[in-house]
Amino acid sequence: MNLRYNLFVLILLILTGCKTAHTAKNTKTSLYKNEVFACYYHNKFNGRTTASGEVFSNKKLTAAHKKLPFGTRVKVTNPQNNKNVIVLINDRGPFTKGFEIDLSKKAFDQITHDSNAGKIKVKLEIINDPNY
Repeated sequence: MNLRYNLFVLILLILTGCKTAHTAKNTKTSLYKNEVFACYYHNKFNGRTTASGEVFSNKKLTAAHKKLPFGTRVKVTNPQNNKNVIVLINDRGPFTKGFEIDLSKKAFDQITHDSNAGKIKVKLEIINDPNY
């Protein structure tokens, strides 16, 4: 009985100490660009240093943009399936004409409608929620 009670209290403490996760559904955003192309990083960039000084990983939800400040959170939505993901800008790019944002593979895979696609048309919104 005592062990069960202690385990219950421990779980309760852990759960109440966790920060509430933010989802793309309850964030305050403002439209940045609509109907622009996104692509994703090749795996050869894993482990390399980004322009912000962070180490790149295709397993994180990050992105590169030419102008947005490092640390900006962007909601990226695929209008074909309404899937979205929130990424952190930590690099510069993409440097291929016609592309607006370069997503990590994890971010790209979360919103793509075609896992074989190399690019998708997206909507970009800036996260304005200071608590995010």
